Amino acid sequence: MALSGMTGFARVDGVAGGWTWTVEARSVNGRSLETRFRGPGGFDGLERTARDGAQARFQRGQLNITVQARHAANDAGVRINLEQIERYLEAGRPYVEAGRATAPEIGAVLGLPGVIDTGAEANDPEALAATEATMAAAVTEALDRLRASRLEEGAALTPVLSTLIDRIETQVAAAEVEASAQPAILKERFARRIGELVERGGDMNERIVQEAAVMAGRADVREELDRLTSHVQAARTLLSADGAVGRRLDFLTQEFMREANTLCSKSATTALTGIGLELKAAVDQLREQVQNVE
Repeated sequence: MALSGMTGFARVDGVAGGWTWTVEARSVNGRSLETRFRGPGGFDGLERTARDGAQARFQRGQLNITVQARHAANDAGVRINLEQIERYLEAGRPYVEAGRATAPEIGAVLGLPGVIDTGAEANDPEALAATEATMAAAVTEALDRLRASRLEEGAALTPVLSTLIDRIETQVAAAEVEASAQPAILKERFARRIGELVERGGDMNERIVQEAAVMAGRADVREELDRLTSHVQAARTLLSADGAVGRRLDFLTQEFMREANTLCSKSATTALTGIGLELKAAVDQLREQVQNVE
C-alpha cells in the first residue's frame, strides 16, 4: 500500500429532484482523526454517511466536509396567490359590513394558508429521501476523491523521505569512520591527564579509576551507531509498509534524535561533532516531513 499524506481536497457537484448541490471535502494534518460536517437542513442522514465514510478511509487528519444545497423553487422567490387572498376577503366581507369583525390587516392575510407559495413541493418526504440518497452518493464520491488526493501527496512525500533517510545513513557511516580514531585520541588525553595528577601528588588510585571510567565511556559510541543503523532500516521498512505509518515514523525520528544527541555529547573530536550536528539537521528535516504522513 502506498504512503498517504494528510492534506487533500475534493469537490463533487450534483443535480437531482429539483435540487443542486456541491460537496467539498478537505483535510489537513492531525494527530488523530477528527471529522467535522456541515450540511443543509432536512438531510440529517448525510452527516452519518460522511462520518462513517471518513472512519472507513482515514486514520488521521482533520476533515471538513461541507454540503451546500439549493432547491429550484427557492430561486423563483416568494409567490403570492392573489386569487386566494380575494377568496378570504370575500368570505369575511359580510362580517365586516355587519360590524361583527374589523377589516383584516395585510400581515394577517399573508399568513393564511395558501396565500404564499414557497415551493412546498421541495418538502415532499419521498422526494427528499430520494434526493438525500443521491447526495449521500456524492458525499461518498468526494471522500474517495479526497483519499486519492492524499495518496498523491504521499507519493510526492515518499522520495523526499527516502532521500532524507539516505542522508542520515551517510552521516552515520561517516560517524563510524571518525569514531574509530577516538580511542587513540582519548588514550593520549588520558596519559596527559595522568601526568597532571602525578604532579599534584596525593592518593592517585581513586582519581585514576575515575578518569579512566569517564574517558572510556566517551570513547565508546558503538552502541549509538548500531542503534542509528537499526533505525535507518526500520524507517525504510515503514515507508513500504501497509496502513498508516505516520505515528511510528514520528516516534522513530525521536529515537534518531536521541542517539544523535548522545553521539554529539560523547564526541572527542571536532570532526565527529560536526557530523553529529549534520545528522541532527537531517533528522530534524525528516521529522518535519513526517508530520505530513498519515
